Amino acid sequence: MGRHRAAEPPRRGPVRSVPGRIAVTTGITCCLGLVGVAGVGEARQPHPDVREALADRAAVEQRASRDHTRAVPPVATSSPTPTPTKTPKEVVRPRHPRPVAGLDQRQMDNAKAIVDVGRDMRLPRRAMVVAVATAMQESDLYNLASDVVPASFDHPHQGSGSDHDSVGLFQQRPSSGWGTVAELMRPAYAARAFLSALVEVRGWEDMSVTGAAQAVQVSAFPGAYAKHERRAATVVAALA
Repeated sequence: MGRHRAAEPPRRGPVRSVPGRIAVTTGITCCLGLVGVAGVGEARQPHPDVREALADRAAVEQRASRDHTRAVPPVATSSPTPTPTKTPKEVVRPRHPRPVAGLDQRQMDNAKAIVDVGRDMRLPRRAMVVAVATAMQESDLYNLASDVVPASFDHPHQGSGSDHDSVGLFQQRPSSGWGTVAELMRPAYAARAFLSALVEVRGWEDMSVTGAAQAVQVSAFPGAYAKHERRAATVVAALA
């Protein structure tokens, strides 16, 4: 038998490029629709439609890159400059105000205690004038103990009186329900007790100082309060 000659491998023709496809085969490299065969010559030029599509894509990517890296300036917003508001300064009142109207320091301090209570109760200045004038008449604006009440000397005092069991700036009597001896010997308490009774008097704002004071104190000498009105007004004006 003779030997058969091996059949020659079929010859391959050039591989066509298919636009828009990526083909992978042995010895073939494809990129973006271009197919190259190793050892088979140069790759054919892409179809005109492919070239146009690639050019459009490159332009889009270039614009996107520029837009991504472009610095966008901040938008200036005009807002009115706020006007600084001025906060009212707190009035710092001295603990021991300078005496006026011929008072000494102890009397002035007691007048301050009366005015401070009136301010705390949000009363008009007229009420403070009535209260200071009353204390001027009753105790000469001193915090008095009572010779009749020995317990009153156990508390801070600035002299003493002997009118029944009357004590303090307004000579209020514990036996009449104004408060305990200890309470009435405190100027602030005594002032609040007086002013609380004053505002309960109907029409006190329209009364004279004498009439308003007498309505609270029920004194045996009602006309005595009037002589202290001018000095009391001067003192309150210096403190209020």
